[in-house]
Amino acid sequence: MTDQHSSAPPAPVAELPAEASGSATGKVNKMPKVAFASFMGTVIEFYDFGIFGTAAALVFAHAFFPALGTYAGTIVSFATLGVAFVARPIGSVLFGHFGDRLGRKKTLISTMMLMGVATVMIGLLPTAANAGIVAPILLIVLRIAQGLAAGGEWAGAALFTSENAPSERRGFWSMFTNLGGAVANILALLTFFVTGIAMTNESFIAWGWRIPFLLSILLVTVGLYTRLKLEESPVFAGEIQRRGRSSLPFKDALNNQWKEILLGAGSLVTCFAFGYIGIAYLINYGTATLGLGQNGVLAAGIFGNVVNGLCMISGAILSDRFGRRPVLLVVNIVGIPWALILFPLLDTGSPLAFWVGIAVSFFIAGHGWGVCGSFLSELFHTRYRFTAAGLAYSLAAILGGGVPPLVAASIIGSYGGFTFGIFLACYSVAGLVCTLVLRETRATSLDDLASRIGANS
Repeated sequence: MTDQHSSAPPAPVAELPAEASGSATGKVNKMPKVAFASFMGTVIEFYDFGIFGTAAALVFAHAFFPALGTYAGTIVSFATLGVAFVARPIGSVLFGHFGDRLGRKKTLISTMMLMGVATVMIGLLPTAANAGIVAPILLIVLRIAQGLAAGGEWAGAALFTSENAPSERRGFWSMFTNLGGAVANILALLTFFVTGIAMTNESFIAWGWRIPFLLSILLVTVGLYTRLKLEESPVFAGEIQRRGRSSLPFKDALNNQWKEILLGAGSLVTCFAFGYIGIAYLINYGTATLGLGQNGVLAAGIFGNVVNGLCMISGAILSDRFGRRPVLLVVNIVGIPWALILFPLLDTGSPLAFWVGIAVSFFIAGHGWGVCGSFLSELFHTRYRFTAAGLAYSLAAILGGGVPPLVAASIIGSYGGFTFGIFLACYSVAGLVCTLVLRETRATSLDDLASRIGANS
């Protein structure tokens, strides 16, 4: 595979814009402001995903699927978690189309609003005891809306940051998109931790779980205000000035770089697998299977996400110094033995082992997530970058983030934790192969405006 500008020729000019914002107006986005806007977007996205995953582990089996019993209800609850991952590629195509045609800024405002509204409405849903089968149906519909928004949000936020960042620090600045996810997971777990302490278990199951969903409105307000103050990406503005917009970004992406979409997704499945096992499944595993206290398990999850955030920063800095590919290679290599060790370690039943298990899993995931923003942005052409990067990220999220938590209970219940560890190890092997096939992207220039935005750091 060759680099971004030689792997596929630009598509023919589809249309020329009447005007372009950002570079055309002479206004330049400051990197701290851009990074904060992207950070807030993923704080909202992952906060919403995080509280849903935690609620699925702790509450939804009782609130929305009581007739199924605890075991089957938990499996179905995690299935609703997976619904959003299925919706993510659709959201990537939908919002990617508008992001590659109308601009990054407008699309990012839309994704944030959709995610925020869906999350608040989940907090207002009636339970199955009050509305019967209507309750879980509404839950699934709103979860689909979250997935659609998430499919467009991450790619837009990551490439908006990358397209504004100076090339020598692109990895660092792009990392803030995913760093928002670690902070969001901490906020999500903290809200459940505090509400769990402040009220009885009966009150928490009855209504306390709604509080984290309703608090999302505060994050959306801050995020929207920040994004409305930004100019359009100068790289996108320059692209439409020179060659116009792509008529069908999805078609262009598949025609020109379908291999990179698949390989880019494959290289990231390890960080998603360990990250989402830590975010969603292990919270339930610690309380329901290992018999650990809920507050202790939530505290371990908070600690794990602190490790996650620190490792994102570490991974990004290392990628600016040594390259994106070396960091991803190490992530996938280390993931293989850890997958085989993880559940035998957890099954000792020791609280310390549980904390170590979560921390190391997030250590691996964090380094991978710290790279993926710059890596996927550098992998694709500007005219369909929003669509292609979103597709790659969403596919990685489905395969790595959606599938393992969904099948974990069934595999572990039938065959034991070590067998599930083999399943996770296969993810790391697949990620290693995909990363080996791809070439380094760190030196890739997103376009010829790089020198004009280099002083903006």
